[in-house]
Order: sequence, then structure tokens, then C-alpha cells
Amino acid sequence: MGGFSSIEGSNPSPSVLSRAFGGRDTWRVVAENLDLVRSIYAAWERGDYSSTDWAHPGIEFVMIGGPESSSSTGVIDMAKAWRSWLGAWEEFPAEAEEYRELDHQRVLVLVQNTGSGKASGLEIGEMQSKVASLFHIAGGQVTMLVNYLDRDGAFADLGLEE
Repeated sequence: MGGFSSIEGSNPSPSVLSRAFGGRDTWRVVAENLDLVRSIYAAWERGDYSSTDWAHPGIEFVMIGGPESSSSTGVIDMAKAWRSWLGAWEEFPAEAEEYRELDHQRVLVLVQNTGSGKASGLEIGEMQSKVASLFHIAGGQVTMLVNYLDRDGAFADLGLEE
């Protein structure tokens, strides 16, 4: 598998990452990035998508798969895109199943979505519900967020195995 993998509560030791990344500071960055992403998902798991404090002002927001792929730049455009997507659902909590530190700048989150469509009443569990989010992080802020509506597409793009 490319990069380091961690399942909730099971992280590589600081000495392993320090050697792999060439110094203790990089280990701290990896740990801080993982903490940042976990804090974002803690809110999303409650269905709270209101905060953007974690996002860089020029964040690139990408949705891959589903009815239509999209890309936007900046917090305001990301919020509009999220509102548009979330507006189709009664509720849309996202449950993080696994966090993977790919390197010192990227964290992949494997996600299980639940919810029902406003217009159709269709439960999301009847559709594709295992998705992935890729966070690119620099300076303690997310600079790019790529949401894959097809988890297999994320694995293929990143050269990973499930």
C-alpha cells in the first residue's frame, strides 16, 4: 500500500514516521493533519457542515463521480457547492470508517454516508454509499478537498488497494 495507514487508535510510532519522513517535525505535521481531519469529520458525523475555519481561503473543492463532477475554488464557492449537494438530502451525516495518512500533506478518509433524498425519499444506502474524501493540507489548513462519490475511483486515482 502506498503511504502509511492507520485505523482509529492504531498509528505508526513517531520513530517510524520520523525515520520515514526524515525528522521529528514531519511526524508532528502528520499527527496535526490527522487531528485536523478528525475534527472536521467529528462535526460532519453529527450532520454539522457549518464550519469552514479549517479551509484555506483559496481551497480547491472537487466532487468526482455521481450525477456530475464539479470543481470550485475558494471558501464561498465550496460552501455553495456543498449547499447544493446537501440540499438534495433530508439528512446527510458522514461516518468516517478509516483515516489513512498518505504522506505529510494528504489524509484519505474512507466514509459511509447515510440519509434519504428529499424528492425521492430514497435511502442513500440503496445507492452508492461508500465514498472517500482526500484532504490536502498545508500550514494547518485544507488547501484541497476531493470528494470521491465512488471509493474505488479514489483507490484507482491514488494507486491504493482497499
